[in-house]
This record gives sequence, C-alpha cells and structure tokens, in this order.
Amino acid sequence: MLGKAELLDAVASVNRGINTTPDDRTAIQAAATTLEGRNPTPDPLQATALLDGDWRLLYTTSQELLNIDRIPLASLGPIYQCLRLAENRVYNIAEIQGPPLLSGLVSVVASLEPVSTQRVNVRFERGVVGLQTALGYQSPSQLIQALQTTPKFSLLRGIDFAINRDRSAGWLEITYLDDDLRIGRGNQGSLFVLQKV
Repeated sequence: MLGKAELLDAVASVNRGINTTPDDRTAIQAAATTLEGRNPTPDPLQATALLDGDWRLLYTTSQELLNIDRIPLASLGPIYQCLRLAENRVYNIAEIQGPPLLSGLVSVVASLEPVSTQRVNVRFERGVVGLQTALGYQSPSQLIQALQTTPKFSLLRGIDFAINRDRSAGWLEITYLDDDLRIGRGNQGSLFVLQKV
C-alpha cells in the first residue's frame, strides 16, 4: 500500500524515536497521517482477529517510553504492547539490555474500556520491574501467562506494585490497522507505530 512503505522506511533508522531529528519527526508524522487517511479498517475495535495479539513498537513520540533508554549502563531493548481483548487487558513490556545477567524488564498491565469503534480508555493497574533472569522471562506471551496466574510476584523475583487506577487513566485511539501494522494516538499527543509479532 502506498504510504506504508514510506512510513516503515522513515521509522527504520530512528531506534523507536530515540534518535530522531526534527526533520525525522516531521516526515514520520506526515507518513503516518497519510496512511491514517487510507485506513482499511475504519472500526478497528470490531476487528478483534486483526487487533488481538502481540505488537512490537517500531516508533513512538512518548517520552515516558523513550526515557527508559536513559538508565545508566543499559539500553532500551524491544518494547511490546500485547492486547488481550477477551479480558479487556493490555500488557506493555519493555526489555532493558544491560551487562550479562543484568538485563531488566519493565511491564505495566492496564484495563481497556472501549468508548467508540476506535478509542479505548486505558486504566493502568499493575507494574512489575525486575531482572529478566529473576522473572524467568523468555517472551512476552510467557510473561503475560505468569502475570495472569500470579497475583503478586515475591520481592525475590522483582518489584510488583499496584498503580492507582484513578491517577493513571488515559485513552488510545487506533487510527490505522491492517494485517501487520497498527498506528495509534494517545491522550498526551503521542504517536505509536507498531508491527504485529
């Protein structure tokens, strides 16, 4: 599709947004806007087979995510947004690459409440921070299964904490969805470009 290749090319070399220049950001916004105007799935929340699953972040303007890369002696690894629509949940997982045996993980669990055919309200509920080895991390799906079956990890595994739902609400609008690409816009003006795993 015209526009999709341009967007993928524009985000390919900017390390999810960490290494962007103002010109890069302008080009990416323009390519995303063009593609959003050609959205083949106008009601993405009704297209659960397309939307459900694990998505890898290709690009974002969210400083909350990009600032994870500023942890000393570490760098931001892959970031995943995993949608489990049957349970109205989203699992955000950021891998942190560090020295051997010290690679970490930041995960946030949120509930989703559809408010239109494109927009969901998001309420963050739980956060987990720890070493990948202590958490037994192998993949996003494996971690999600552990989160679903373990109400709270012990301190030996990581820091597992509740997030005040009333203070951590936002929304996400899905502005483009096809078989393997999703574009979203958040309540803080953030742009997200994700590819299905």
